[in-house]
Amino acid sequence: MGRTSRKRSTLANRAIVASAALILGGGGLIAVNVYASAGEGASGSPPDRTWNMGTQMSTIDCPDVGNELPDVPAEARWEVDRELAAMDTQITDAYQQFADRKDEISRDPNLAENAVLGPLKAKRTASIDRIATAVERNADRPQGLDGLAPCNLRADDNNQGGGGYGSGDSQGQDAGQGDDQGQGDDQGADQGQGGDQGADQGQGQDAGQDGGQDGGQDGDDGQGQQGNGPEASDFVDIQSVQPNVDRPRQRRGASRGTFTTDCGRNENGKFNPDNVIVAPGVSNGAHHMHDYVGNQANDAFASDDDLANGDTSCRNQGDRSTYYWPVLRLQNGTAENDADADGGGKDQNVGEIQTPSQVTLKFVGNPTGKVTAMPRFLRIITGDAKAFTNGDANANASWSCTGFENRQLKDKYPICPDGSQVVRSFAFQSCWDGQNTDSANHRTHVAFAQDNGRCPNGFRAIPQLVQRIVYDVPPGPGFAVDSFPEQLHKPVTDHGDFINVFDDKLMKKVVSCINGGRKCR
Repeated sequence: MGRTSRKRSTLANRAIVASAALILGGGGLIAVNVYASAGEGASGSPPDRTWNMGTQMSTIDCPDVGNELPDVPAEARWEVDRELAAMDTQITDAYQQFADRKDEISRDPNLAENAVLGPLKAKRTASIDRIATAVERNADRPQGLDGLAPCNLRADDNNQGGGGYGSGDSQGQDAGQGDDQGQGDDQGADQGQGGDQGADQGQGQDAGQDGGQDGGQDGDDGQGQQGNGPEASDFVDIQSVQPNVDRPRQRRGASRGTFTTDCGRNENGKFNPDNVIVAPGVSNGAHHMHDYVGNQANDAFASDDDLANGDTSCRNQGDRSTYYWPVLRLQNGTAENDADADGGGKDQNVGEIQTPSQVTLKFVGNPTGKVTAMPRFLRIITGDAKAFTNGDANANASWSCTGFENRQLKDKYPICPDGSQVVRSFAFQSCWDGQNTDSANHRTHVAFAQDNGRCPNGFRAIPQLVQRIVYDVPPGPGFAVDSFPEQLHKPVTDHGDFINVFDDKLMKKVVSCINGGRKCR
């Protein structure tokens, strides 16, 4: 990979049970109930929009089974996680079939069902049955999962200009970034984001189109150099976006301190397409490449003991935590070392991997009270690697430019002016259920603070990880994060992963600094 080496990653999130059906039209057209928006309607169902070909189908949309599972017994989680990872591979393979035969499918509507969607449904049905059987060995058999087997073809939001999430004047990301989020280069956010905190973060579709038109990309249907995204319309000029970041109100008793850990920028080039949180024991579980800083033992097969004994790139050796996120690539025609590898070119992730110019890992407090220590080996995933098809309920992407970080984008990449750099930031969940270091869907054991800054009932405030990753890339379109192939490298799919492997002494210092209002390293 250019200047580095690699290894292997995945994410399972929120499901949309789409009722889209493939209907054969009389004129050789396909009428497909697809929705041109990744969001949901007010009822929680995707908007019902019928398009015909004419409309160019862009990808495959499958309900996310992992998010529809009830609580999975601990004894069954390993088997269930492996089966969910297998279902991700099934989608990846089906997407490749669709991409390879898109022209044929446009001429022969039956081909979509017979060659792609039908076989995919059969495989998913078998996997769902194995998941239900694994759960049934230790608990009641989950009901209603069979309805999640069918998948659909769908159009790209930007191609269709449809309503709902991803278009209109306000694409609200209910995730404000905090205190020091004005214009400046070191916007570490002394008070982080929350899932429902802050101002709408978005921009009008017109702005997105205007920004994208300044720098189109080659490829069929405007979908990037390799025909897999992103599109020019996935970019917006940051200068056309209005400031949209609210500073959270600090209340009496707030924990105002910070703790910053320096773990480098992945200068040593640790990459792999695994995800030990979501797909333990599965090589290429993520189908995209991850950057890693901190713990150097992280791969699909790493146990807690492996992580506890692993080397770390962090300056403070008491921090053996693992921090990872999808790599960002320049789509400049340069072939990386992974061009023919899993997670790279085999999964539609192409281009030159960029080493960040800066990575800031800062732990911040709670605006309403003190924080308590994180448990060792706590796992947190923020954002949704499948947000393009799942919708935005778990999305937590945040894109901006240095000097403009009071303007945050959720579902557009920023076009930064000369002298300004691209910024990705993640503010992780800051509330813990007090019992579990993980959960069946890898989400429900942690939560974002509520609008008033307090944790939900049954949760307690913990130090909030705020990541800020900066890249020096050429101005204009031409870069993208790695993604699952069917997610088309959309910016809304950006996500971050964290496993806490602080030793007890250092974690006590983190809590003391934050609760004491000090800025520590």
